[in-house]
Amino acid sequence: MPVNLLDQAASSYLRSARHQPVLWHAWGEEAFARARAEDKPILLDIGAVWCHWCHVMDRESYENAEIAAVLNEHFVAIKVDRDERPDVDARYQSAVSAISGQGGWPLTAFLTSDGKPFFGGTYFPAEDRYGRPGFRHVLLTMADVWRDRREEALESASSVMAAVEQNESFSGRGSELDLGLVEKVYASILKQYDARHGGFGSQPKFPHPAAIDLLLEVATRTRNEEARHAASHTLRQMSRGGVYDQLAGGFHRYSVDERWVVPHFEKMLYDNTELLRCYVHAYQSFVEPEFAEVAREIVHWLDTTMTDRERGGFYGSQDADISLDDDGDYFTWTKAEAQAVLTAEEFAVAGRYWDIGNVGDMHHNPHKNVLHVRFSIEDVAREAGVSVETTRERLKAARDKMLAARLMRPAPFIDRTLYTGWNAMAVAAYLEAARVLRLKEAWEFALKSLDRLLVQAWDGGSELAHVIAYPDDFAATERVGGNLDDYAFTVNACVDAWLGTGAIEYYHSAMKLATAMIDRFYDRTAGVFLDLPTGGETREKLGALVARRRPLQDAPTPAGNPVAAAALLRLESLSGRREFREIAEDVLGAFAGIVEHFGLYVGTYALALNRLLLDPVQVVVVGSGPEATKLEALATARYAVNKTVIKLQSRQLISETLPEALAETLTQITMQKDTEAWALVCRGRTCMPPISSSDMLLDALEMAV
Repeated sequence: MPVNLLDQAASSYLRSARHQPVLWHAWGEEAFARARAEDKPILLDIGAVWCHWCHVMDRESYENAEIAAVLNEHFVAIKVDRDERPDVDARYQSAVSAISGQGGWPLTAFLTSDGKPFFGGTYFPAEDRYGRPGFRHVLLTMADVWRDRREEALESASSVMAAVEQNESFSGRGSELDLGLVEKVYASILKQYDARHGGFGSQPKFPHPAAIDLLLEVATRTRNEEARHAASHTLRQMSRGGVYDQLAGGFHRYSVDERWVVPHFEKMLYDNTELLRCYVHAYQSFVEPEFAEVAREIVHWLDTTMTDRERGGFYGSQDADISLDDDGDYFTWTKAEAQAVLTAEEFAVAGRYWDIGNVGDMHHNPHKNVLHVRFSIEDVAREAGVSVETTRERLKAARDKMLAARLMRPAPFIDRTLYTGWNAMAVAAYLEAARVLRLKEAWEFALKSLDRLLVQAWDGGSELAHVIAYPDDFAATERVGGNLDDYAFTVNACVDAWLGTGAIEYYHSAMKLATAMIDRFYDRTAGVFLDLPTGGETREKLGALVARRRPLQDAPTPAGNPVAAAALLRLESLSGRREFREIAEDVLGAFAGIVEHFGLYVGTYALALNRLLLDPVQVVVVGSGPEATKLEALATARYAVNKTVIKLQSRQLISETLPEALAETLTQITMQKDTEAWALVCRGRTCMPPISSSDMLLDALEMAV
């Protein structure tokens, strides 16, 4: 079968299009040079391997020989994987939003030969329908515009690029940074809280993990009951809804309805790692077993489906569908399908508990049910006339049988690309969950994954790649450089690894990467981080990449500027490097005048601001054995963004194996001799006397946090 220029691409999304009749190019100088040489506009398609409507447009248009012929005649075609090139995606999303009022995937943009967008949209059907113009008609119209009305196209491109520059470079210094700004952000989030169904806003509903984490932090720090209820209710409603995989664990990307029942079925690594942290933080704070159970199930799903168990590493995503003719059929059930694998007694409780009926939830097949919890176990037990314990046993049997049956179905595609930033997020989430929930295997796998990242994606100095490895170790023809997120998330993962192991190599890696992050991404004039290196190579300036982005909003992963600021603040408290705190303060100050207007999308910013303004609390647990484990468990209880728990062995209490500021603190402490384990609680630069009693540690933490 003939192939196009994507045959040598390493990306799963690009490789899926290598047999299409479109003469696709990957993003790069070669495509732009051809467009200039042939005086043709560029057709830019940005999508992802997990994106349902990207697959639809591929089949309807890009695999259509007649449409491909029109495209090849009049345009130079470029296809971009948004996961592989988030820098390209972010800028053209902003451009298309300026043009059409909305973005999303697939993103379809028409560019001048130097990459400036003059028209665009998302999905276009092959023929006129859904109130959208047919793609063939759009292609011919844009070709005519380029040929006969080029001045209009160039004028439009200039105005769109001006809008992109404006949208991507916003900042606004306000007055003094204070906790009142945090209060404004979480008050804005609470205004959007759906008191009936949980979550924020109406349909469609996205999880917004950073906003939930902010509410949890506020609830535990200030005893704010409204914040506690909103966070807890949202987490419970999501985990009981169809947006959560009731059989295997793990969250789908979002819900199309306000009740969390019918999801878009793709599963993303970053959604699950950030929600894992939310459920761990909620359990830490409120000690509700349901939250711990959901966290364990997320870890189990990631372990069994989304990880390279042998070498370490977390895969990027799982598709929603097997083919374009189904819509989540792998995950959904007809009543007959459920009854076929369950006994009558099991279905009597499972059918009621997960709301499996003759009429289901899916438009394409009304018999298909999305499993979601509609009634409590107590209500189901009462209706079935059996005990709660028997109901639980039958539900467990039903879950096991239905999952086993589902595993016999053809499974949706898993993109086994290991992305650096997403893997760093997963490592941090796993380490946190492992400490709180005592998950030894998760702890070990997180460290194995981090070690692989540091060996394969990092040169040990300033160069960090965006991709650790492609599926089947496919060798990319060009290495994609790491962006701000990759550096910031990896710094945080290294800090977390040091905190839990005391292995000084992780701390040294964090310091080197933080220094490289500042050197490469920090704009000292503006006092903010840019998402791409401030210098940049020629290839990094193609098209809309000339726009300087200052990422502030969580969309959907935590935003680069506040994540970088938080990472520097964590390192400052360990190293004493004053410059780190000064840069973090500048970065957060740069957005202080505008941040309150972004409410739901600046949870990470508000958490970073809390970390800046609240005195850091360090809890150092020294020793080994059961008593040390008990002290560490007490220290990690109750989530607080400004609290750091450090676990050390007695032999590590020498300055050569400790960060500088921590070594200075510990040298002033009279060591506990003949004590199996002890803890030191410090707030700011003041430390309490060493503690070996659990009760005394609890009292000290109550005073400090």
